[in-house]
Amino acid sequence: MTDNCNKRPDDMQRINTPELAQAFIDEKVAEIREQVGDGKVLLALSGGVDSSVVAALLIRAIGKNLVCVHVNHGLLRKGEPEQVVEVFRNQMDANLVYVDAVDRFLDKLAGVDEPEKKRKIIGAEFIRVFEEEARKQDGVEFLAQGTIYPDILESGTVKAHHNVGGLPEDLKFKLVEPVKFLFKDEVRVVGKALGLPDSMVYRQPFPGPGLGVRCLGAITRDRLEMVRESDAILREEFAANGLEGKVWQYFTVVPDFKSVGVRDGQRTFERPVIIRAVNTVDAMTAEVEEIPYPLLKRIAARITAEVPGVNRVVYDLTAKPPGTIEWE
Repeated sequence: MTDNCNKRPDDMQRINTPELAQAFIDEKVAEIREQVGDGKVLLALSGGVDSSVVAALLIRAIGKNLVCVHVNHGLLRKGEPEQVVEVFRNQMDANLVYVDAVDRFLDKLAGVDEPEKKRKIIGAEFIRVFEEEARKQDGVEFLAQGTIYPDILESGTVKAHHNVGGLPEDLKFKLVEPVKFLFKDEVRVVGKALGLPDSMVYRQPFPGPGLGVRCLGAITRDRLEMVRESDAILREEFAANGLEGKVWQYFTVVPDFKSVGVRDGQRTFERPVIIRAVNTVDAMTAEVEEIPYPLLKRIAARITAEVPGVNRVVYDLTAKPPGTIEWE
């Protein structure tokens, strides 16, 4: 159950046109300025659509008084940390703090193979890193979050996958949640109106622990790079063949075992890569996308040729149920 302050107004119009998005932006910019005044706002900027739209809104409203903190934990997809820096620091002139915490996270995760324990380590370490950065800032009174309406309906709490709900109470931040009454499709329309690139606005769903749940078992740096590189090839081929935007979610997984193969006449003992591509309406059930066989062959050929340590590619044909969308 949600209280009245977290109930979407009955007369709120669906934001489904650029004109309605611009009206929403103008309204929220005014509200943010009234709420924040000359105060400073802190935001954990992941590069996902929700936090990116909130960042763009706040930049328009208060400029450099927004402090964006982007934590690179080493579990993002190829090119994502660089894109956050390019879009927000270089193009939008944001006050962006970039934190390279790759070694810190991967050292904490070394040898941990239980999926739920991995998730807890990633979440807890993110909170610690973000808290450290928050304490370095002077005069920050507000914390911005990319909470959207489904988050309120499902939990009634702050947005858990941004991992800032566990910050110590002594920080005493007041929340700024400008898109909390929007559904995901509306957030995307607003993001387009704010000038964010399509690669951010239409970013496919991505788990909070990132590639950590697609590098099955204990995370190693070499297998993590196999996931990252094979995922990049898959996304590139889907985009080139008209499947980007038509398939709800697609990614690669690297398990913690090896298979025998042959390369240049020599026996190999290397990793398999699993491709997962599904369509769904509500993520409660999902059907496997029927990828044209010639495209599957091309993707498999590219991954085995271009990703070191991989000698086999398989396609996951399991619907949800009985499987789940992610492997961990």
